[in-house]
Amino acid sequence: QVQLVESGGGLVQAGGSLRLSCTASGRTFSGYTMGWFRQAPGKEREFAAAISRTGGVINYADSVKGRFSISRDNDKNTVYLQLNSLKPEDAAVYYCAAVNGYRSAGEAVSSAYDYWGQGTQVTVSS
Repeated sequence: QVQLVESGGGLVQAGGSLRLSCTASGRTFSGYTMGWFRQAPGKEREFAAAISRTGGVINYADSVKGRFSISRDNDKNTVYLQLNSLKPEDAAVYYCAAVNGYRSAGEAVSSAYDYWGQGTQVTVSS
């Protein structure tokens, strides 16, 4: 089992930045590919970014490419998502997720992930 806890969400003006963190406990963090997904009210959960076990493979959704940056610190059991140039349409609950990193490197499909955090709210004012 892996437990995931997100933090760092909040209210920010359009054009602003936030850094989300997701800290894992349980099994060896470095064995997992980590992903960030988001879900806005009335919409389906969508992929934002993913990073492989060692960080060698990174995958972004087109909607966030160039504005968001995913990274990880395996010594701290933490994955980060830096959100820059935020737009009102980026407002959502952001979730981190984990999947066996020996099975998938930059997984973008939510159903492939085994473990999920509770989410952190990001609100962007225009």
